[in-house]
Amino acid sequence: MSDYFVSLLIRIGIEAFVALSAYLLLLMGRMSFGQQGFFVIGAYAAGLATALYGMPLLPGVALGALVAALGGALFAGPMAAPRGLAFAAGSLAFGELVRVALLDLYFQGQVGPDLIGPAGPDGFRGIRALFTSGVSVTTYAVGIWLALGVTLLATAFFLRSRWGEALRMIGEDEEAAATVGLPVRRVKVSALAGAGGLAGLGGGLFAHYATYVEPGHADVMLGVHSLAYAFIGGLGTPLGPIIGVALDIGFLESFRFLAGYRMIIFGGLVMGLLIVRPRGLLDEVAVHRLSRFLMRGRR
Repeated sequence: MSDYFVSLLIRIGIEAFVALSAYLLLLMGRMSFGQQGFFVIGAYAAGLATALYGMPLLPGVALGALVAALGGALFAGPMAAPRGLAFAAGSLAFGELVRVALLDLYFQGQVGPDLIGPAGPDGFRGIRALFTSGVSVTTYAVGIWLALGVTLLATAFFLRSRWGEALRMIGEDEEAAATVGLPVRRVKVSALAGAGGLAGLGGGLFAHYATYVEPGHADVMLGVHSLAYAFIGGLGTPLGPIIGVALDIGFLESFRFLAGYRMIIFGGLVMGLLIVRPRGLLDEVAVHRLSRFLMRGRR
């Protein structure tokens, strides 16, 4: 595989985790513009674990995801109850709060001849665990997609479980869900923590591939895109957000003659789909019809 194709696969895989985190919250009826905050929390935490404290690559990335999940659980404290515009505004404020806080974060230590760690606006450089561990970039890409496959399967099983059904019920009618005895707050806290962990996992993987992360990576456009990916691909299946990422990064960005028009085309695609198919290409109806068709084919 060419280096460009491998880098494309890595980008799609990393952003797919952030898109999946936004997808989970959409199923719960929450539109988050702040998943980029959890992305950089996971990136900084994973970078600190490997670059400053010498943890191996995989445990370091896992720790970054865990810290971001904890951040999601703490975020649920004030933000589990709000809905609609209030939640959207609160999530946006959270993402900006993380970005601004990182501008003032200085936490460096001596590693060999170099000072390693977050340096405020200059970001966090020297995250080299991937390249010092002997893992090739191609192997890293395969590992990202294996992790994404496992995550997709786990998400699909979760959504078929009682907790997954509860999540969807809360998204449809929170008052009715509470009336029938569902543990509404516990489900919301779990979903916010899980969504934070997914975004943080993407952040940790990104930091070790790029070898650096900076406050600018908490830009709101990452949060906007993660929402758009879910709306494009469809809310009927966890594959929906992955399809959205692949259409944007894998298709629109791959053709150089479209480079100058990418955001225009992408924005128009989102607007058109929201009008024609408000729940995306693979919405619940489309997934049900596809399932019935596949079942008939097996017979």
